[in-house]
Amino acid sequence: MATGAAPPARARKGTRPRPDLAVLEEQVGHRFRDRSLLIRALTHVSAASGSGGSYQRLEFLGDRVLGLAVADGLFAALPDADEGDLSRRLSGLVRRESCAAVATAWNVGPHLKLGLGEVHGGGRRNAAILADACEAILGAVFLDAGYDAAKAVIDRAFAAGEETGGTRSRDPKSALQEWAQARGLAPPTYVVAERSGPDHAPRFYIEARLAGLAPGLGVGGSKRLAEQEAARLLLVREGVWENEPEAGQD
Repeated sequence: MATGAAPPARARKGTRPRPDLAVLEEQVGHRFRDRSLLIRALTHVSAASGSGGSYQRLEFLGDRVLGLAVADGLFAALPDADEGDLSRRLSGLVRRESCAAVATAWNVGPHLKLGLGEVHGGGRRNAAILADACEAILGAVFLDAGYDAAKAVIDRAFAAGEETGGTRSRDPKSALQEWAQARGLAPPTYVVAERSGPDHAPRFYIEARLAGLAPGLGVGGSKRLAEQEAARLLLVREGVWENEPEAGQD
């Protein structure tokens, strides 16, 4: 019988194939020398053999690394900002929702190692678990390659030097959808509450709706502008964004 490499192992019937960690490393922007650190960063306590085998210790470390790296970036990027402004911006960037949004952008969910109860309970979309895993991954990067490597990952993912001091995305509607996804909510919907004015100068009143929250009401000369305003006002009301106008908004 000819010898050669063994054929790739097949997943057992009824189980889904394990995602390739190289894909996650590409999303994070760091290739691990010790991949066991990444595996531990993805291991929830429900799937660990003991507390030391879960991501909890790495989460503790990553939280501190994140705070230092973002503070470092803000200090360098905003030389005229006072301590209060820096503190406010720091809080906006390192909040739990921000970490969950980053983990969602990295598509961490499919890579998580969870117990059956957490899997059936939607743990791969759970915002708290995603936020913990994000911090754990940052702690793992720090242990694997040091502060500079961890800061490079954080700078890309958290945009520490942004003038907005929040977790702004491309536009309010995109930001609201990402925030909803990080909280495990269904995507927002937009409903025309009222239309007024003549055809050549209409005025649209549109509600941005999310389950469990009062809607945000936006007004604009087109449906698109009204939807953007509704999403922005909802983000402001929930404390995700500061109450300042979007650039280029009518």
